[in-house]
Amino acid sequence: MALSEQELVRRNSLNELRKLGINPYPAEGYVVNVTASEIKEKFLADNTLFQEVSIAGRIMSRRIMGAASFVELKDSTSRIQLYFKRDDVCPKEDKTLYNTVFKRLLDMGDFIGVTGYVFTTKMGEISIHVTSFRLLSKALRPLPVVKEKDDKTFDAFTDPEMRFRQRYVDLIVNDPVKEIFIKRTKIINSMRSFLNDHGYLEVETPILQAIPGGASARPFVTHHNSLDIPMYLRVANELYLKRLIVGGFEGVYEFAKDFRNEGMDRTHNPEFTQMEIYVAYKDYNWMMSFTESMLEKIALDVHAKTDVVFEKNTISFKAPFNRVPILQAIKDHTGIDLNGKSAEECLEAAKSLGIEVDESMGKGKLIDEIFGEKCEHHYIQPTFITDYPVEMSPLCKRHRENPELTERFELMVNGKELANAYTELNDPIDQLERFEEQVRLAEKGDDEAMWIDTDFIRSLEYGMPPTSGMGIGIDRLVMFMTNNSSIQEVLFFPQMKPEPKKFIPKPEDFITIGVPQEWANYVIAAGFSSTKELKEQKASKVHQILNGYRKKNKLDIPALKIEEVEAWF
Repeated sequence: MALSEQELVRRNSLNELRKLGINPYPAEGYVVNVTASEIKEKFLADNTLFQEVSIAGRIMSRRIMGAASFVELKDSTSRIQLYFKRDDVCPKEDKTLYNTVFKRLLDMGDFIGVTGYVFTTKMGEISIHVTSFRLLSKALRPLPVVKEKDDKTFDAFTDPEMRFRQRYVDLIVNDPVKEIFIKRTKIINSMRSFLNDHGYLEVETPILQAIPGGASARPFVTHHNSLDIPMYLRVANELYLKRLIVGGFEGVYEFAKDFRNEGMDRTHNPEFTQMEIYVAYKDYNWMMSFTESMLEKIALDVHAKTDVVFEKNTISFKAPFNRVPILQAIKDHTGIDLNGKSAEECLEAAKSLGIEVDESMGKGKLIDEIFGEKCEHHYIQPTFITDYPVEMSPLCKRHRENPELTERFELMVNGKELANAYTELNDPIDQLERFEEQVRLAEKGDDEAMWIDTDFIRSLEYGMPPTSGMGIGIDRLVMFMTNNSSIQEVLFFPQMKPEPKKFIPKPEDFITIGVPQEWANYVIAAGFSSTKELKEQKASKVHQILNGYRKKNKLDIPALKIEEVEAWF
């Protein structure tokens, strides 16, 4: 692997540290008795505190000023300034620790531990006067340097693809990113607390499944070698959780990783987090009230208010939320009444609205397409879209007043689905017929249609009490609660296309034309990516470039003679 100039310099520093008897990666722990944020919060109120501190973190910047220097240290909580004075860290005659180790061999990104006492500088900045320090880990790659001038930022680590691929760097240099993920944990903890306070049990169900059930989605396929059968990453955990209701649990929930083999965009990732809950003896009306109360609590726990800013909108999570039947929503926004219409009539309606559809689509998918294209974006404030046609909801109980509809809702926020819930279908005969209809859709070409899960049918035949279930997308909820319009911003490591392979010059390529082994890496670092590129230059020019590189970087290798370089051509 070709190393950059800075990477080579850092490796040279690594070797020099070892020659001085300093282990750049010590095994023993380092005792820390305070954090940067604790110091900042408490020292101004009482400047007698923190007179013997031990703190550790990463060097983010340095200002070397002869016998005294300043360092910005970043720990897991905040950043704080360190003040190094040569004669304090090296009280004896030997000043190597300051003059050589600190000034020459430490770099931005290195982890150090320091002891000292806290004081306030003449400029009023809370700082630590360092009395001793120790290298804890040497960074071999340089961090992106974020520069500011005239209120403008330069060289910031802002390219989204780089940030998502190298989230570890993103977290180091872009402090607000960490706050997103702290809030994500607060959101999950708030939801978990709400569910636990209601007495519901958190459970775990299989991720590898023999049948990908519980949602209309294309699954990821793998293979179980020992059983010699195909297996599927779950698209939902619904059917297993309902089996637990059959088994006698009154309320169960799960924070689940689900996987759907679908496209990636700003609101979809093939791997996502969902919370699903099922409660016996409840219906979708109860679940609407339960859901809006839960979201109101989460907003209060995270923001201390129910109003949340998202993009250009202020969204109120104050309960109760509006409720609108889906066919009424379509009629309101298109003027077309689809109530009681056949699949053929829905197809013609979709075509008349200019929606791209095909003959394989059933009535449910057609209605879903019409709503998604013409209605969804109108619902900015949290709104329950209710009473979906039976063809759209193969796991949902028929509506108690209209058997062509189901007792289902989707919660829309800022024009996107956030939650989906049913009065669950517990009639095994009806459920089997719904599955069979899904099979007919699959035969027509619908690759997202559900499969028949005969074991789930068998569980219903043992009897499942009246039940309501709800699933809520955690990633999308975090997007709303942190004002991020891209799902990639709220996932630590979102799915990415493979990095394009780059041509990497090999030292061996240069050794074969006569370059000394100790020079091979440095020839690459000096800018020659191939032997062909090197030979396109004059020997005298190559000689000048390489010896100039040696001098600039103080390389501990003999200078090249012009005759040596000429022999490479």
